[in-house]
Amino acid sequence: MQLPGRAETVILSTPAGGRIPARVISREPNALLVAVLVPSKPFSASDLDGMVLEYAGPRGRVRLCGTAVIDDPSEPDVLRIEGPRSIEVLQEREYVRIQSARPVVVYTGGDRQEVQSYTVDLSGGGFLLAGPDTLKVGEEVKFQLTITQGVLPITGRGKVVRIDGMGRLAVAFQDISDLDRRRLVRFIFECQRNERRRGLQTEERDGS
Repeated sequence: MQLPGRAETVILSTPAGGRIPARVISREPNALLVAVLVPSKPFSASDLDGMVLEYAGPRGRVRLCGTAVIDDPSEPDVLRIEGPRSIEVLQEREYVRIQSARPVVVYTGGDRQEVQSYTVDLSGGGFLLAGPDTLKVGEEVKFQLTITQGVLPITGRGKVVRIDGMGRLAVAFQDISDLDRRRLVRFIFECQRNERRRGLQTEERDGS
């Protein structure tokens, strides 16, 4: 089982139904240290006892359980998850995916080398990238995705989770603002509506 990497954004789910964004700040062979990203009330013993950590893995959304403890009483927003183990992998896609060639600038490597590329398909959770062929599974990239010319690009950070037989790279979002994700999902839905509209227009012409 591959644990989430350092600085990766995760979700902490409590038995009462709370879903709290957090970030991995340290990873050990059999433990994770995570910091809560938003203000929240102190965790109760029942919260810690039934806590589940969720993150996006190569095969889908992974849910982990373990022993959750407050690592330092002076920092109640920092939790230590000891003995994490997978309890579920949700392989269903959370987002609609469309084929769309959109320009992308990716920044790779420690020196953040800039590479021009384009998407093959898009979803609210990531995209399939035409290149570069120098990237490997597990590598992280920063990106600037242009969905509409003349409009600010969508920016964020992602991880290469798969390379297909044609050398195309499946990149899963790791860090993207809620606003940018909403903009992307809105763009995808608009593309779908346009496709359906064109299909209806074609049927009308064929039937006339």
